[in-house]
Amino acid sequence: MGASILLVDDEEGIRTVLGISLADAGYDVATAASGEEALARFAQRKPDIVLTDIKMPGLSGLDLLERLKAADPEVEVIMLTGHGDMDLAIQSLKRDATDFLTKPVNDDMLEVALRRAEERISMRRRLRGYTENLEQMVRDQSARLVEAERQLAALQVMDGIASGIRSLCSALDDGGLFNELPCFVAVHNADLEIVSTNQLYKERLGHRIGSRSWEAYAGRGPGDRLCPVMRVLETGEGFRSNEVLLGRNGQEIPVIVNTAPIYGNDGEVELVLELSVDISEVRRLREDLRLTRERFRQLFDESPCYVAVMDRDFGVVEANRRYREDFGDPTGRRCHDAFAHRLAPCSGCPAGRTFDDGRPHQAETVVTARDGRQVNVLVWTAPLRDAEGAITEVMEMSTDITELRRLQDRLSQLGLLLGSTAHGIKGLLTALDGGVYRLGSGIARGDAARVQDSHQDIRHLVDRLRKMVLDLLYYAKNRELNWEVVVTRAFAEETAMLVEAKATERGVHFVRDFVEAGAEAGSTGNAETGADAGEATGTAQAGSSGSGGTADLGTFEGDTGALSSALVNLLENAVEACAADTRKQNHAVTFRVRGTPDEVTFTIIDNGTGMDRETREKLFTLFFSSKGSAGTGIGLFVASQVVRQHGGHIAVASEPGEGSTFTVSLPRRLPDAVRRGEAVEEERTENGA
Repeated sequence: MGASILLVDDEEGIRTVLGISLADAGYDVATAASGEEALARFAQRKPDIVLTDIKMPGLSGLDLLERLKAADPEVEVIMLTGHGDMDLAIQSLKRDATDFLTKPVNDDMLEVALRRAEERISMRRRLRGYTENLEQMVRDQSARLVEAERQLAALQVMDGIASGIRSLCSALDDGGLFNELPCFVAVHNADLEIVSTNQLYKERLGHRIGSRSWEAYAGRGPGDRLCPVMRVLETGEGFRSNEVLLGRNGQEIPVIVNTAPIYGNDGEVELVLELSVDISEVRRLREDLRLTRERFRQLFDESPCYVAVMDRDFGVVEANRRYREDFGDPTGRRCHDAFAHRLAPCSGCPAGRTFDDGRPHQAETVVTARDGRQVNVLVWTAPLRDAEGAITEVMEMSTDITELRRLQDRLSQLGLLLGSTAHGIKGLLTALDGGVYRLGSGIARGDAARVQDSHQDIRHLVDRLRKMVLDLLYYAKNRELNWEVVVTRAFAEETAMLVEAKATERGVHFVRDFVEAGAEAGSTGNAETGADAGEATGTAQAGSSGSGGTADLGTFEGDTGALSSALVNLLENAVEACAADTRKQNHAVTFRVRGTPDEVTFTIIDNGTGMDRETREKLFTLFFSSKGSAGTGIGLFVASQVVRQHGGHIAVASEPGEGSTFTVSLPRRLPDAVRRGEAVEEERTENGA
């Protein structure tokens, strides 16, 4: 009959199948369905090996391991764990578990683990027997040496020393008590020579009697003060150290060396007794643990997603290599700061939900890499528990699905865009029907005022309908530019007229700052009077220092319809930002145009609500709107598309409560690719601090 085994698992199927396999292998098997039942069975049967599941209701496998080791430190415990419980498995090894196996249990791995446990039991029993006998043998030998010294102290000093040497060497050479020890034993004389060894020493290290003491050690040489034997001879004290002995075939054997001096009657060290214990198995186990940790570290770092571990304050305590490369080292920072540039935790944070209920959660969001890239990520969170089962940290794994979303969302976003604009178009068409009716009735009645008023309403509605359709067309496909040579000032005046009335209606002062070469620095396109005008002029002057251009507006090449729509979007947003700001009494929007020999710059400055960093970074993302239900989230996206199609770029500078500045820079001459009707390579929009 083989060793006795106690099998503990809360799943009856596993107990049955595994119990039959173990019984067939010759083991005496008992089973238990819980940790509590296992403790009772263990007290009754005292099995040699316990095979237990690591996760069980009630008393967990880790708690059972601690209870068993407290009751019997020498019991061998093998843990059964799932693939997701590797951290608990490592914890079990730290608590002196013999081994751990992952479910489903592989028969070969089970056999290896059981054999290893039996070898440990056998080795422990042999060592216990050796140890029990050793103390008595040492006492007996010491008593004999003391008695010999007493008998020979007076008349036979030299003979006593010789007799002691012969007695000790005889104990080694003739298979005496030292041959029973499971360690290497050697005696060295004061001349650093090996004078005797036990049988195990001869078998493993070779016949070294007569050799110099240091030759038995790897890396030791003549005069080496760290040689264990030399240290005893110099200090007269015993030592314990880690050394490496050389085997008979040159192989290295790690050992723990214990040396002790043997004194002559003159008080000098005559002999050195050396006992060395082979720790190759301990070193192998340590190396296995080190390799396991390295493999887990490598798996953590080489994971193709962003992995971070955070504490309950959302502080990042660990992050893998890809996370650090794309978002910088987050150690010591809050997750929402490092990952999303937010001052407070994200709404619906999956990590927070995992801390609350202890369950995995997922979410999808957009974050910003340190190079400014917008990254769509699918976030999964999982709890990390301590030995008592309390959640101490949460691991967050975020997969980059940017390209997937870019492909998948194209059709769905187009459908959403069509649905969201359908109601707007329907409303515009209804309003057009009303306008046409009013126009017809005005003509029929000869009411010129009614005709004029209806005509203005219809024109305004057609402009709105045209803008909505163009936005849809720009998003739905790459639209070729209908470009021409554009007179900059005339284009700016026409664009300003489209927004100025709306600004006036919302109580926002509108400033045109189109200064031609040779014109007076203070001239603008409209009159400025009163306190509002003074504040607006000050705003324009304050912003002009950063334009870096001349006053030569001249001409440029572009699609006036597309560019006008883009700039109107930016201007209307500036007006809305001012109207939404209730903390200031006077608001102004400045529309500035400047030119250099190579480009034309349109700058839109407002003193409205301003934006935080997160809003700035997502500003030109499709369907992103800071206006809530009042915005469609496509206007600025289309505006950025139009500017990029012209080979230009948009820069944004804004702070909450301080207003915003949008700078649109366009080349005077379209890129050759655009002139040929080809797509321009997309550039990243620049967001200022």
